[in-house]
Amino acid sequence: MSDKPLVYLVGNPNAGKTTLFNRLAGVRARTGNYPGVTVERRTAAWRAGPHAAELVDLPGTYSLSARSPEEQIAVDALLRDAPAVVVVVLDGTSLERSLYLALQVCETGLPTVVALNMMDEVRASGMDVDVDVLAARLGADVVPVVASRSEGLDALTAAVAARLDEQRLEEERATDTPTDAPTDAPTDVPTDAPTDAPTDTPTDAPTDDRDQAALPSAGEPPAGRPAPPAPVLGAEAEADVEAVARVAADVLKAPPRLARAWALWALLSLDRDDELHDVPAALRAIAQARHEAADAAGRDLDLELVAARYALLDQLISDAVRPGPPKPRLTDRIDAVLVHPVAGLVAFAAVMFVVFESLFRWSEPAIGLIEEGIAASQGWLRGVMTEGPFRDLLTDGVVAGVGNVLVFVPQIALLFLLISFLEDSGYLARVAFVIDRVMKSVGLHGKAFVPLLSGFACAVPAVLATRTIASRKDRLVTMMALPLMSCSARLPIYVLVTATIFPADTRVGVFSVGAVVLFSMYSLSVAATLGAAAVLRRTAVRGPRPTMVLELPPYRLPVLRNLVGTTWDRVKTFLVDAGTIILALTIVLWALLSFPKSADVGARYEAERAAATAALEGEALDERLAALDAAEAGEQLEHSIAGRLGKGIEPAIEPLGMDWRMGVGVLGAFAAREVFISTLGVVFGIGEADEESSPLREQLRDATRRDGSKLMTPLSGVALMVFFVLACQCMSTIAVVRRESGSWKWPALMFGYMTALAYVVTLIVYQTGLALGWGLG
Repeated sequence: MSDKPLVYLVGNPNAGKTTLFNRLAGVRARTGNYPGVTVERRTAAWRAGPHAAELVDLPGTYSLSARSPEEQIAVDALLRDAPAVVVVVLDGTSLERSLYLALQVCETGLPTVVALNMMDEVRASGMDVDVDVLAARLGADVVPVVASRSEGLDALTAAVAARLDEQRLEEERATDTPTDAPTDAPTDVPTDAPTDAPTDTPTDAPTDDRDQAALPSAGEPPAGRPAPPAPVLGAEAEADVEAVARVAADVLKAPPRLARAWALWALLSLDRDDELHDVPAALRAIAQARHEAADAAGRDLDLELVAARYALLDQLISDAVRPGPPKPRLTDRIDAVLVHPVAGLVAFAAVMFVVFESLFRWSEPAIGLIEEGIAASQGWLRGVMTEGPFRDLLTDGVVAGVGNVLVFVPQIALLFLLISFLEDSGYLARVAFVIDRVMKSVGLHGKAFVPLLSGFACAVPAVLATRTIASRKDRLVTMMALPLMSCSARLPIYVLVTATIFPADTRVGVFSVGAVVLFSMYSLSVAATLGAAAVLRRTAVRGPRPTMVLELPPYRLPVLRNLVGTTWDRVKTFLVDAGTIILALTIVLWALLSFPKSADVGARYEAERAAATAALEGEALDERLAALDAAEAGEQLEHSIAGRLGKGIEPAIEPLGMDWRMGVGVLGAFAAREVFISTLGVVFGIGEADEESSPLREQLRDATRRDGSKLMTPLSGVALMVFFVLACQCMSTIAVVRRESGSWKWPALMFGYMTALAYVVTLIVYQTGLALGWGLG
């Protein structure tokens, strides 16, 4: 843990907490107008006046009653760590909801500053918030801010600095020791206490280091600050809280106010079905015992505790908030269409068609420039370097492999930009609401929408995002199905195959064929995900139908800076992660595709070159030598290690419409899908080498099988895309599922069912197409 004082940002999901974190710390964490974007704590160095501090962005939580792993991160940080200051971020437009958490934090006695966010929307609505009344009732500074515009951040920083100053003064006073104090003054342990007296930790309490972590000293508020309020409980509920608080103080060495906060947390969070970790056994036992006693007496202890706090909250809202005049909101008029059970789905389909159309139309000029740059780079290297293995490695390995992935960066950037726009505007929360009925019918929790949507970018953070789901079974079924969502690594494959098998000017109605193919592949991936979830929920991960309560945020105009920053971060991550993997594997694949070489083949072609040189001259000789070079490269490729592996699996993949060269690409893609295109670049760059390298899609378009038929037909191309929609080809995803599930059982099941599904469905697609006479050419 850092030696700097910790300043925690805590708040409800979608309250603007991460935006505030970005503006204060000058960093760029991901933000979104959707609940539950942050699933892990983020930290950054921050200066609050004269104080160098560590600013920590905690996952959003509606209360300190943890029910999901990401809520437990926030609760653990507040109650176990030693934050110097807690900044509670409130959504000023929804104080009835967000003040509940603020009251709980203030009850702990931790030094607290309240950031009243989105005050521009508060003013626009005509609502009036009395900041002084809020501050007096909460016992904390309340600072109005607009995080997205950096309004009020200086005042917020000054308030945090003031709390840090107060703590420093208290620490200095605590360390001042009277000069006349005797050096042998007795401790506070009686002199007649036996030396072997037991400690005050129960014998059944765990010895986990986390349970003995340093806890903040939550004493009386500093002079001049009112004590924060406490809910008024009935006698029986108060007795339950005091009983649990005594155990919390004993086991966790917590001071009285913090022990009471622990007690309220335990009574509202711990039951026989919770999945919370690192909870002292004694604390869990006393909480469950008090609940069982209350149930036996016919009392609803949860309701008693929550109702008492809401009574306090209602009074606070009544005194501090004056609602604005009622008026029809634009949000309500738009929602009448976008959350309609039928119109909402139609609108979503239309939006996605526009997204995919833009991916083809807007990115094509940039793709053409990159392809020309790759070809020029290869030609330049061939011109300035001496012929040999090292030149071949650079031109056919590194440039061809990495370059054939860079060519798709414009489309990936556009996809991330458009999804970020839809997310920040608040539209994607409406989509989640509309499709919740469908998701519930297949056994997916409504909160699974965020991980599934994240799967369009990358399955690894999507699996991590399942932490927002409280139930372990709901998390498992989501993480087992979401790798079927078409991630950004699949997009270049769809684009390459589509550009290869369909002419660029082909249209389907008003849309380009590329947009229609992309829409079809993404629709297939969504359908496969939902179908897999339905089967898993009824077989390997049985459980009841989940329910969801979803907050629909107001529509907001996305901030351009956030859109560009988020898009750049995602593209950079893709390039760094994919580039590292691709560069390493491309070098390995080039070696596997280049060696060993057959001496007999080399000698035969050398004799043919000599004969051609003797018989021909000029342009005819150049053409003949180029043809011999290409033929020799193709034949040597078949003798290479990778060529032999491809030929070994060819009997299994030939019924899917692939030959051994595609098989080499598929084998490489099992490490990471990004490698598929770079592998094809190496395979066809070596096998069909010429002096001026042509784009990969042209090489694929001209490729033939042994019988002279075209390798890439519309049917074989569609079958190949279907295979990549369904196959599990990402080692990183397997690793993260292992970590999140805690067992190899689940990733093994995921890999097995996805691979089998991909093979069977691709086989059906290709063989059915052959039987109907489609796609032959």
